[in-house]
Amino acid sequence: MTRVVSTSPQRPADVVVDLPAATPAEVVLAAARAYKAQRDWAAAAPGIRAAALHGIAQSLADNAADVAALIVREVGKPAGEAAGEVGRAVALLRYYAQQAFDPIGETYAVGGGLGYTARKPRGLAGLITPWNFPLAIPVWKSAPALAFGNAVVIKPAPDATACALRLAELAAPHLPDGLLTVLPGGAETGSALVSSVDAVSFTGSSVVGRTVAVAAAERGIPAQCEMGGLSATIVLPDANLDQAATDIAYAAMAFAGQKCTATKRIIVVGDSRPLAEALAAKVGGLGFGDPAEPGVVVGPLITAQARDRVLEAAAQARSGGGEVIAFGVVPSADGWFAAPAVIAGLDASAALNRDEVFGPICTLTEVSDVDTALELSNATDYGLVTSLYTADLDAALAAAQRCETGMVKVNAPTAGVDFHLPFGGEKNSGYGGKEQGKAAAAFYTTPRTIQIGAAK
Repeated sequence: MTRVVSTSPQRPADVVVDLPAATPAEVVLAAARAYKAQRDWAAAAPGIRAAALHGIAQSLADNAADVAALIVREVGKPAGEAAGEVGRAVALLRYYAQQAFDPIGETYAVGGGLGYTARKPRGLAGLITPWNFPLAIPVWKSAPALAFGNAVVIKPAPDATACALRLAELAAPHLPDGLLTVLPGGAETGSALVSSVDAVSFTGSSVVGRTVAVAAAERGIPAQCEMGGLSATIVLPDANLDQAATDIAYAAMAFAGQKCTATKRIIVVGDSRPLAEALAAKVGGLGFGDPAEPGVVVGPLITAQARDRVLEAAAQARSGGGEVIAFGVVPSADGWFAAPAVIAGLDASAALNRDEVFGPICTLTEVSDVDTALELSNATDYGLVTSLYTADLDAALAAAQRCETGMVKVNAPTAGVDFHLPFGGEKNSGYGGKEQGKAAAAFYTTPRTIQIGAAK
């Protein structure tokens, strides 16, 4: 990739940004500038780092409407969600600003002397970020990295380049020159970044994530890879069906299902017809169309290729005996839209039950008991989120212990995470340490043990 061209998915003729991709040589130069800035930044008092993050948060809050509009334009995120993403990014920055003051180690009794641990920043963090959360994910990676004394270089997904550049623009007045850099580009730029940093945090596909993890391991640096999911929602017979249907419809279809935590499989214990009917009404009632319009929940897919993958998956599912039991209507627009669909009657080995399709499509399967539901839920290479709907707390706690996912939710949708809590998956959904919450400190710092003997 020699140029980065990002276009609006709802209006493909609208070019949001068109600029040269960063070359490997430019990556090396950016890394050198970052290292120079990081030395003083790491030595700065926690209050200085905290004040900088609060300053970035305020700049973002002051420009919230414009940033949200850019998110809508560049990635097609519905306006309500885009505004929420800006608010979340502001809250993330303020949260990690306070973590700059957290204790950095522990003390130990060593018999007449002193033993203690201290954490120090790793140095330069390389962040490879996706397009679906074009502001929140760069922030939830960069904010803790900066709070703990690191420099940051961000390589955003090409389809979210304008959003990342805007973040850097708002951050620049509050940080030393070179401390935070955005380098537009594709795979070559990302590869050069992994070769130039002290730690790499990646969010994207499993295929690329494994490549990043291997490259990092070869250099002996830590990698943190969040790599998608095929999340299941299990609905037990005593569940509140209206709540379950409302949550599932939104978790599966909002932002056209383009979230790693989106519900992709619905597993119903017992008669599935009542939930199917409720889902049909809920999905049909979602707002579809131009994401800038009020009330729209489901907008376009990010690219023509992404739209085509959804259409092909739906056609394959129907030809394999699947029945579309809930669907939406594609708006008459030029963008990359695909009708949301819930498909029932597929075998457990069907493609939609094995492979992640990043779009507004999911399956519904009826089983006879909880054991079978959990076996199906766990029978994938992914392990990000499982959601359980039931009024029985004992049943929920027992089932949660058997879920092979990094996160389990009870009577709550798969989509949506609380940044105060650790976030990450198992199996092909995650590699390395967790993100967010207090877990971030463990990734962006490295511990040292220090012993002081008594003078003799």
